[in-house]
Amino acid sequence: MNWQWFHRLGSPRWFYQKTSVLLPWLTFFTLAILLVGSVWGLAFAPADFKQGNSYRIIFLHVPAAFLSLAGYYVMAIAGAVGLIWRMKLAFVVMRSAAVIGAALTFLALISGAIWGKPTWGSWWVWDARITSMLVLFFLYLGVIALQEAYQSETTANNTSAILTLVGTVNIPIIYKSVDWWFTLHQPATLKLTQASTIHPSMLYPLLTMVVGFYLFYALALILYTRAEILKRECRTKWVAELCGVDVNNKISRA
Repeated sequence: MNWQWFHRLGSPRWFYQKTSVLLPWLTFFTLAILLVGSVWGLAFAPADFKQGNSYRIIFLHVPAAFLSLAGYYVMAIAGAVGLIWRMKLAFVVMRSAAVIGAALTFLALISGAIWGKPTWGSWWVWDARITSMLVLFFLYLGVIALQEAYQSETTANNTSAILTLVGTVNIPIIYKSVDWWFTLHQPATLKLTQASTIHPSMLYPLLTMVVGFYLFYALALILYTRAEILKRECRTKWVAELCGVDVNNKISRA
């Protein structure tokens, strides 16, 4: 089997060049879908018969929560690929996913607190789902901290990758916490194996926002990875040429 395509994916230069073509289209579709979903959910979806208009934060909270979980798997898979195949790009993606995942998890926690105040009468409760989400946030921060804690890039990458793999234990706990323990948090609104418990007039704009957030995650991950590549590869010839630096002239002057 020819694995050339797989190892090509590990080339920072190849990734940077290929994503340059993809970015304009991805940016357009991301902004378009997020705009449609936001207007649809905030302006045209009906008010909930129990929660009134306060439920509309679901169009922000649920997609952010989805991506905070899915993004952890992206980070963990990137870390595993980096450990097994020693691909530089995989570690770059892992670091980029950690920053984006931490931001999305923080957004999910904050939006959940805002939603919880009128619903439960409290900004925060030590609910199983919420507490395990807080643990997820600290796991993201731990990966970021380990990346900065070591002078050796190799050591930082390896320890961060190990933490991401250990932390995957928390993801099933988050998914099943509502079913396993008594919790104030409502069960999942969107289900793969069962009919959804939300009315179609609210479901469709919510699904639109979920798709928009997935596209946004992909866009943010590509942009952050590209920036991290330029930072790590700043001494290479191809980055110098990309920045318009005459490497040969610079060497001859030195």
